[in-house]
Amino acid sequence: LQEVTASSRHYVDRLFDLDPQKVLQGVIDMKNAVIGNNKQKANLIVLGAVPRLLYLLQQETSSTELRTECAVVLGSLAMGTENNVKSLLDCHIIPALLQGLLSPDLKFIEACLRCLRTIFISPVTPEDLLYTDATVISHLMALLSRSRYTQEYICQIFSHCCKGADHQTILFNHGAVQNIAHLLVSTSYKVRMQALKCFSVLAFENPQVSMTLVNVSVDGELLPQIFVKMLQRDKPIEMQLTSAKCLTSMCRAGAIRTDDSCIVLKTLPCLVRMCSKDRLLEERVEGAETLAYLIETDVELQRMASITDHLIVMLADYFKYPSSVSAITDIKRLDHDLKHAHELRQAAFKLYASLGANDEDIRKKIIETENMMDRIVNGLSESSIKVRLAAVRCLHSLSRSVQQLRTSFQDHAVWKPLMKVLQNAPNEILVVASSTLCNLLLEFSPSKEPILESGAIELLCSLTQSENLALRVNGIWALMNMAFQAEQKIKSDILRGLSTEQLFQLLSDSDVNVLMKTLGLLRNLLSTRPHIDHIMSTHGKQIMQAVTLILEGEHNIEVKEQTLCILANIADGTTAKELIMTNDDILQKIKYYMSHSNAKLQLAAMFCISNLIWNEEEGSQERQDKLRDMGVVDILHKLSQSSDPNLCDK
Repeated sequence: LQEVTASSRHYVDRLFDLDPQKVLQGVIDMKNAVIGNNKQKANLIVLGAVPRLLYLLQQETSSTELRTECAVVLGSLAMGTENNVKSLLDCHIIPALLQGLLSPDLKFIEACLRCLRTIFISPVTPEDLLYTDATVISHLMALLSRSRYTQEYICQIFSHCCKGADHQTILFNHGAVQNIAHLLVSTSYKVRMQALKCFSVLAFENPQVSMTLVNVSVDGELLPQIFVKMLQRDKPIEMQLTSAKCLTSMCRAGAIRTDDSCIVLKTLPCLVRMCSKDRLLEERVEGAETLAYLIETDVELQRMASITDHLIVMLADYFKYPSSVSAITDIKRLDHDLKHAHELRQAAFKLYASLGANDEDIRKKIIETENMMDRIVNGLSESSIKVRLAAVRCLHSLSRSVQQLRTSFQDHAVWKPLMKVLQNAPNEILVVASSTLCNLLLEFSPSKEPILESGAIELLCSLTQSENLALRVNGIWALMNMAFQAEQKIKSDILRGLSTEQLFQLLSDSDVNVLMKTLGLLRNLLSTRPHIDHIMSTHGKQIMQAVTLILEGEHNIEVKEQTLCILANIADGTTAKELIMTNDDILQKIKYYMSHSNAKLQLAAMFCISNLIWNEEEGSQERQDKLRDMGVVDILHKLSQSSDPNLCDK
C-alpha cells in the first residue's frame, strides 16, 4: 500500500499549495489521473483527497473554475466502486453539493448535479438524503429550465430517488408532472429518455399521478399519445419499454381503459415483442414482468396476450436460453447472463401466473408446454426467494383449474414440494403457498389424502394463529376444505389440532372473512349424523356456547345465516338434537329468527325446526309438543301467508 500510495501522494500534497493557480493545476492533473483508473481513485481516497476537495469546493474564496474542477474530480471518484461512494457519503458530500446548487454559475451547477446524479444512482446511497431538506426539491424543479444538462441529471436523480408512494407524493406536490412533461419533446434524446423514466416511476401503482397524466398535453398533444409514439418499433428499445411501463401503470390505475386501442394494439404487442429471444436478458425480464402486471386482472387482455406471437411457447425459452442469439459471441455478456438467468425464470413464472389467472384453455396450454410442471417443481426449491415466490404464484394460478388438479398436479405430486415450501418460508411466500394448498384440499382433488398424511393439519392449525390476516384466513379456509365430506378421524384430528380455545379465538376474530371460514369449518365438521353425534358428544357444550355468542353478537346477515345452518345440522343429529331441545335460550333464538325481517334468516331458522320434528324419529312427539307450546305453530301459520314463495312452501 505504501509504495502504491507514495506515487499518488504528490496529487494530494498539491491541493494544499498556497498558490491558488498551482492548486487548480493540481486538481486538473488529478482529474486526468483518475479517469477510468479505479486503483488511482482508491489511492486518492485513502490518502484523504476527499475532505480537501470538499473544502475547496465550499470555500467562497475559491475561484469558480477551481470549484467546478473539484466537483468534476469528486464525480469521477464516485464513478468507481461502491466503496468509493460510501467514502464520499461518509464525508457528507451530498449537503456540500446541494449547497453548490445555489451558485449563480451554470457550469458549476451542472458539475454538482452530474456528481449528485452519479452518487444517487449508486445502490449504496439512501434515497431519503434527497428529501431531508424540503427546499431542495423545489430548487431542483427551478433548475430544470437552465440547460439540457440540468434537465437530464435532475430527471435521472428523481427517477432513481423515487421509491414508493411517499416520494411520489412529494415530487407530485412540487409540480413534477407540469415541470417534466415538456421535456418529453426535447431535442436531446437523453433528456427525453430521463423524463420518460421519471414518469414511469411516478405513475407506478399511483392512481393520483396516472389520472393527472391522462389530461396533460404538450404542444397540443396528450401524454398518452406521446407515449404511444415512443412505443414504435423504430425507437430505441429502452424508450419502447419505458413508455410501455407508463401506459401500463396508467391502465392499471384505471386512467386508461383496458380495451383502449393504445393498450390493445400498441402496449400489449410491444411488451410481447420484448419477450423474444433476440432481446437482451434485462429487456426480456422487464418486458415479461410489465406484461404480467398489465394483464394480471383482465381476462380479455390475458386471452389476447396468450395468442400474440406464440407467447406461451416463447416463454419456455426463458428456462433454456439465458442469452439472446446476438450475445452468444460475447463472453462477458454470456457470463453476466448465466449469473442472472434466475431473473428470467422469475419473470416467466410471473407472466405464466397472470396468463393463467382466469381462463381454463390458457392454463391447459401452459401446462402442456414442455416440462412445465417439472420447471415449477424445480422453481419451488430454488435458492432465490424471488424465483420461489414466482413459482408458487404460477402454481397457485394453475391450481384454480379442476381439470389440472385431477391430472397434471397428481402426476407430478406437486403437493410434496409445496408442503416443503410451507415449512419455514417468509410470509409473502406462505400466503400464496397456503392459498394453493386450499385448492389442493378441495374434495375432488386426489392430492387431499397424501397431504393429510404429511402433517398438514398441524401446519394449518398453526397458520390460524398467525398475526398475518391473510395467513389466518388461508389456514382456516384450508381446514374447511379438508373437513368437507371427510371421514370422522380427520374431523376429530382437526378439532384436536385446533383446540377449543383457538376455535373461540377465531370465532371472535375482528375479520369477517376469518369468522365466515371458521363457521364454514364448523358446518363441514357437523355433517352426516354419526359425525354430528360424535362431535357434539365430545365438544357439544363449547359449540353451543359459540353459537349463542354469535347469534347474540353484532354480526351481518351472512354470519347469522351460516350460524343458523350449523344449528340445523346439529338438529339433524340423533342424540345431538337434545342439546337444542334442552336449551331454552337457543330455542327462543330460533323462534325469534323465524319472525325476522330477513327471509334468508327465516328460512335458516325453519330448517332448524323441520330437522327437530320428523315424525319417524324417536321422541318426535315430545319435541313437537314443546315447540307447539312455545308458539312456533302460530308463526308457521303466519308465514304460510307470506308473499315470498320459498317461505310459504317451507
